[in-house]
Amino acid sequence: MLTVNFRRLPLRGKDLVLDAGCGEGRHTFECFRRDCSILGMDLDKKSLLKARWVLGEMEKRKDGNGRVLFLRGDALRFPFRTGTFDKIVCAEVIEHVRDDRLGVTELARILKEGGKIALTVPTTVTERMYKKLSAEYFRTPGGHIRIVNPREMAGCLEENGLQVYAVGFAHSFHTPYWMLRCIFGLQDEKARIPALYRKFLHLALFSKPLRVSEKICNYFFPKSIILYAQKRQTSI
Repeated sequence: MLTVNFRRLPLRGKDLVLDAGCGEGRHTFECFRRDCSILGMDLDKKSLLKARWVLGEMEKRKDGNGRVLFLRGDALRFPFRTGTFDKIVCAEVIEHVRDDRLGVTELARILKEGGKIALTVPTTVTERMYKKLSAEYFRTPGGHIRIVNPREMAGCLEENGLQVYAVGFAHSFHTPYWMLRCIFGLQDEKARIPALYRKFLHLALFSKPLRVSEKICNYFFPKSIILYAQKRQTSI
């Protein structure tokens, strides 16, 4: 289940890609299929171990020809030289960190001139709704800690030399799911109604009609917004 649309963030075989806050590796795997060199970076050891296992299975099936390295570390404090990466994916990370401006500054620094980045955050509408439904939504360990304003985030990208060239929306089917989780208890992952809806989400992954329906619904009640930006080239 991808958040980033790789038609809007086109990859080339020789690209060096950073998946900042890669989690269990969903975007890393897509880059692997496109014959890129990818660094997946995350703080969560359990997620990285799972990502490494899945990658091993993909390699056995020859489901991709890329080169992948997973690294445990702070995904917004990067030990990389300026202008290292051709492309960067930063999906659903900014809402988990307190200093988002520092994070964007670092992302801009390590991106090559002319390089492209896809940065995704939850929509303000859904986040405010979840906050009203559950006082625990912004208090759950490992969860979101604040509401990110996408317009302000776009402005922050621009301030750091990253020109936004496209905007996308995703995961409308997940909007009701998190409503149900908030209503029936965020700590109770086995609550019956959210669990039934989760089965629907799983079904939607493998149903073309449902995937098309979700794309239409993304224009009305998306859960995530994606900002695509390119780093300006300095004049010679």
